[in-house]
Order: sequence, then C-alpha cells, then structure tokens
Amino acid sequence: MNVLLDNLGLYGEAFLGTIRLFLVSAVGSLIGGLLLAGMRVGPVPVLRAFGTGYVNIVRNTPLTLVFFFFAFAYPRLDIVELSFFARACTALIVYTSAFVCEVVRSGINTVPVGQAEASRALGFTFSQTLSSIVLPQAVRSVVPPLSSVEIALLKNTAIAAGFSVFEAGGIYQNLSENGYNVFAGLLWVAAGFLILVIPLTLLQRSLERRWSVAR
Repeated sequence: MNVLLDNLGLYGEAFLGTIRLFLVSAVGSLIGGLLLAGMRVGPVPVLRAFGTGYVNIVRNTPLTLVFFFFAFAYPRLDIVELSFFARACTALIVYTSAFVCEVVRSGINTVPVGQAEASRALGFTFSQTLSSIVLPQAVRSVVPPLSSVEIALLKNTAIAAGFSVFEAGGIYQNLSENGYNVFAGLLWVAAGFLILVIPLTLLQRSLERRWSVAR
C-alpha cells in the first residue's frame, strides 16, 4: 500500500496518459477501420487490393514491431516531427484499424445482398448505400466484437511502456530508480488496468444482450 500512497501522483498521471492514449487511438482506429472496410467491399479493384493487402500485412505484424518503427525508424525519416505520444497513437491506430476493418466487414457481410441491390435499383450511389442502408443494419452484429477489439486496444497501450514512461506500464522505471518494490508497484498497475477494463467488459455484455441478433 505504501508504494501506491507514496507515488499516488505518479500513478494518477500515468493512468491519465493511458486513458488519453486509449481514447485518441480508439477514435482514430474506428475511423481508419471504417475507411478500410469501405475499400474492401467497394467496387474499385485498386482500393480493394490496397485494403486487403493492408489488413493481411498489419494483422500478421507484431504490435511491438510497429512500435519499434514509429519509436526509432520514423524520426530518422525527417518527415514531420511528432511527439512520442503522437507516434504511440499512430502505431496503435495503424495496428488496430486492421482489426476494426475485419469486424466491420464481417458485419457488412451479415446484411442480405438484396438490400444493396435494391438500393442500387433506386439509384443510390455506393457511398449512400453503405452509409444509409448497410452500415445501420450491420451495427447490431458489429458492436459486440468491436468492443472486444477496443478492450484489446486498451491493454495494448501497455506496450508503449517499453518505449516511454509517461503511461501506466512505464511506472516500473520510476519505482526502481526510487528504491521501491517494483513487483508490488506493478501489482497496482495490474489493478488499475482491471479498473479500466471491467467497465468496458460490462458495457460490451450489456450491448450484446440488448442488440443480440436472432440467427
């Protein structure tokens, strides 16, 4: 308990950093995943190929390797100077968007093909069909697995600890430097992640019960 009380400010700052990292990455990956899903089900062959290639490559690449690129390789490219927080968000967005894409695409595939054919017969464009007809019907199937992806994203923020100490997973370095019991300190980190994950899990179960789709 002394480890927590003596470093309460450090824990609070670190977990606020984790929450900020999660929220920015969650919004970014949702937007990126929707765009990729639109490419994968779209009528343009080049975009379909790009979406398929992106998803297959990123999903088979370890997240740690993605972090290594943005932490060490990206600064050497001299493109746009970004803070570590921005690079960490980008790494998580690049990685998670591929999983969001597949969840959304699976939900789109649950909508009967006749719905899209009817909308085309009425003169709807592809984007109008997707946004007004298909996606609203796919939401009920998408939300539960999408919640699982976001929970995984929250836990993946801990990987950023290997490259910086501003978020919760990096507390161990500060504790070690100040002579505290690192194991006890990390137990409090684990407890903090439980506090963050449990509400998301309960929300997922609630939405799954409310929006369950009869098969």
